[in-house]
Amino acid sequence: MYFPSNHAVPPLPPLKPEGPPPRSTPGSATKLGKDDATMKYYREAELKHGRVAMAACLGWYLNAGGVHPAFNSALSNDPLKAMVELPAVGWVQFVLGCGAIEWLGQQIKERPGYNPGDLLGAAYWVDNSDEGWVQYQNKELNNGRLAMLAITGMIYQDVFTGEYGDMMYRQLVR
Repeated sequence: MYFPSNHAVPPLPPLKPEGPPPRSTPGSATKLGKDDATMKYYREAELKHGRVAMAACLGWYLNAGGVHPAFNSALSNDPLKAMVELPAVGWVQFVLGCGAIEWLGQQIKERPGYNPGDLLGAAYWVDNSDEGWVQYQNKELNNGRLAMLAITGMIYQDVFTGEYGDMMYRQLVR
């Protein structure tokens, strides 16, 4: 919402404590009629998609800001155009890199005591009885959910309006 400079901006509402949405309660597995293995699979997929979306949002804004770590910055600043301009060797590196990460994730899942999304083995050092750890996990889930919506909106904005990056806010800065 745009406020002219002669009006005060209303204060933000107080923050609510972090926590999972109501559907993520421990008893929701029985409410959905799914077994524990299926719910762990869903949680693993949600974490993976959230992490990829968070990385995609960061990469989107870096690319839109003109930061290209490869190819001598010869690619377009529009992330979708840069994707088309990426040479075949770049796509091969991308596919092989993603495949290596997927393979490594599958190997890590085989170890005993694996929890969904715990690729670095944090469960060996901290358990779910630590309130700070549970809050951290909830923050990661919620930020991943937000990032999934955000990257969808960024792609929609670029495809349907041709604007990328923070260009949608330019009407507010005039």
